Amino acid sequence: MLNHEEILSIFKKTGAMLTGHFVLTSGRHSDRYFQCARVLEYPRYCELLCRELVRKWGDGELAGVETVIGPALGGILVSYEVARVLGARSLFTERENGIMTLRRGFTLSPGERVLVVEDVITTGGSVREVIAVAREAGAQVAGVAVLVDRSNGNANLDVPLRALLTIPVVTYSPEECPLCREGIPAVKPGSRHLSGAGGTPKG
Repeated sequence: MLNHEEILSIFKKTGAMLTGHFVLTSGRHSDRYFQCARVLEYPRYCELLCRELVRKWGDGELAGVETVIGPALGGILVSYEVARVLGARSLFTERENGIMTLRRGFTLSPGERVLVVEDVITTGGSVREVIAVAREAGAQVAGVAVLVDRSNGNANLDVPLRALLTIPVVTYSPEECPLCREGIPAVKPGSRHLSGAGGTPKG
């Protein structure tokens, strides 16, 4: 089993968690930036972290889970590895015309017990959409498992939530940002200055 510091170390050395001064898509500033795709580049870490994530659940809580499902793109690899640990199948949802849905011939059956997964949640919006997709098919949602929870308890999910890491969101308006006052240059995620870390910040 890995402790909190060991898990953080994996995120840091793979570039999945950076510290510094970042401008988020909201325009607010933060001293941390998460891009879980960077840790999921490494199959050995993906497997290790997903096994630890499953251990967060108590005896019997995931009993009978037949399917693990997560939103594309962030939840695809997490779904696959968690499903492998549980001996379940792995699905992912996608947006079609802005609506979260099952595509590619994927189906869920009435009464099927599923676990919803994601790499990082802040508002929990995508996860709620996946839960809705599962329930519309008549499936039973056992809970939600995420690698990093930055929701500050505000994800408003009506099912059990377990996270490998719980990292509070600390953001500032540009006018109130202490990092700006210190004269630390701000970097927008996706910049070449992030050692190749691209994409959208999960913060």
